[in-house]
Amino acid sequence: MKVEKRREAMLKAVLSGMNDVAALCEHFGMSEATVRRDLRALADERRIVRTYGGAASVGMHEPEESLDTRSASFREQKEAIARVAARHVQDGDTIFLDGGTTTAALARCLAGRTGIHVVTNNLLAVGALTAADVRVTLIGGDVRPSSMSTLGPIAQVALTRITFDKAFLGADGVVAGRGLCEATAEQAFLKECIAGQAAGVFVLATSNKLERANQQHWTPLERDWTLVTDALAEAPVLARFEERGNVTVLRAGVND
Repeated sequence: MKVEKRREAMLKAVLSGMNDVAALCEHFGMSEATVRRDLRALADERRIVRTYGGAASVGMHEPEESLDTRSASFREQKEAIARVAARHVQDGDTIFLDGGTTTAALARCLAGRTGIHVVTNNLLAVGALTAADVRVTLIGGDVRPSSMSTLGPIAQVALTRITFDKAFLGADGVVAGRGLCEATAEQAFLKECIAGQAAGVFVLATSNKLERANQQHWTPLERDWTLVTDALAEAPVLARFEERGNVTVLRAGVND
């Protein structure tokens, strides 16, 4: 098979969900070196993104779900993730809560924790925290109605003036070896700014977001960080993160 046709066939396989190098080797009957070379070439052409141990589609700018849809979906899993994350918040901590419904669930778990300081751009989190006398600092900026969070240059400048013991981030997708994907460049860059100001970084993501590259703007995570996901996450998927060496994986049970 000519190189061009072989790579087109490999592209179709990756887009259909076959994103593991070993699986591609078996499917095409090729050596690992050849498969990796073809994947590298497709990535250089920006037709796929390389991930640890394989590849993923670059994303097709999937339309964002409405806030109501996201609030209703995976609710039990988000609550379980939030409970696990809350155990890592200690009295005296200054933490950052990113935008999103899973981090809003964490805010509800922290209600009443008067020994902490929460900095956030998540308007969904503010009511639960302030009603329970938690100290809250709201980062200003432009409001995104689809997530009820703030972002933009004002938010970026504000973040240069404060550091955090821990930051809790959400994401549209989380890919091992690649980072977090988001719908806009502003969202992705803001998460990078947040991570840069935190001593510890936690990513809260339901299992459906793992190895999901449905958007084209990325926040790289090359430092040590912790992934908190739910009981539905499959072991082979989690192994891709654990094999990186800089990722600690916590798997929450629905009934924690």
